[in-house]
Amino acid sequence: MNKTLLLFSLLAFLAAPVVAVPDAQAAQTSKTKAGNAKHKAKHLARKANRAGKHAATAMKPVMTPLRAVSYDKAWHDEELKLRSAAALVVDQKTGEALYAKNVDVPTSIASITKLMTAMVTLDAELDLNEEIVIGNEEVDHLKGTGSRLALGTRLTREELLHLALIASENRAAAALSRAYPGGRDAFVAAMNRKARELDMKDSHFVDGTGLNSGNRSTAADLVKMVDAAYRYPRIRQITSTGSYDVSVPRTKVVRVRENGRTHKVSRVVQSHMAFNNTNALTRDQDWQIGVSKTGFINEAGRCLVMQTSIAERKVIIVLLDSWGKWSRIGDAQRIRKWLEHDNRIASRHASRAAT
Repeated sequence: MNKTLLLFSLLAFLAAPVVAVPDAQAAQTSKTKAGNAKHKAKHLARKANRAGKHAATAMKPVMTPLRAVSYDKAWHDEELKLRSAAALVVDQKTGEALYAKNVDVPTSIASITKLMTAMVTLDAELDLNEEIVIGNEEVDHLKGTGSRLALGTRLTREELLHLALIASENRAAAALSRAYPGGRDAFVAAMNRKARELDMKDSHFVDGTGLNSGNRSTAADLVKMVDAAYRYPRIRQITSTGSYDVSVPRTKVVRVRENGRTHKVSRVVQSHMAFNNTNALTRDQDWQIGVSKTGFINEAGRCLVMQTSIAERKVIIVLLDSWGKWSRIGDAQRIRKWLEHDNRIASRHASRAAT
């Protein structure tokens, strides 16, 4: 019996290491895997952090301004009859002016100003989800223009950017400038500082809406501003959109029946408001528009600036002080037809591409 017990004890002793070794290996393997997982998690966290920083930086474009514009071989009004008092068409890649008319004459630019407003707002890297309330400070006492945005309307900075650029909403632009760090004075200073950075030598800004006729520039300077605005992905996305909807609360009076009697009560309901782009060409599928902005006050006339692709080339079009409600759109159509079908433009473009 003792021999049998001794034999079983010996076998158990010999078997113990065989069982223990895999357990130890499993424990070590588990520990290694946990360490690797922890290391991988840290790596992913660092990677996500870098991606977040990169995304934030990507909001600010790398400023590689349009090269000096060459007017030497630009066609003038006798070649292409436009209704705009000043006009400029520039090849965005080469800086070659394809058409030029009164490009250095300073003039009021109305709501074309809002492109600068958008750039200054985005440069500040403010929270686009922050809500801003439309207040009395946004009421236009200069021109007396109306607005679809009632006092007390609460919208995010992102929504205000859309309305300012798409629908040219003056209260939206005014609210953006008021909510800037340092207020409107600091905002206007930033606008003029940005203009100097873009080498807009004949431009000056006094407000963020363009209602003040003191916002002045030239066609030559505005080409630089449109080119700069094109480098902001958010501005490209917004200004090329045909329409934009926002949801705002409003008070609605309804009739209710209680205890056999009908009476009126006020209820807050969500109202959906649609805003169309003031440039009808953004809703035309035949146009490939990258940046767009219109403007109008009496001192400026009808204005339109665009970055677009025509005949396989990217061009910037500036049309200022056009008479008639549809003349600026008609001028844009005439320019497009000219670039698509004029043999001299096509042949010159081909010869330059071959060199």
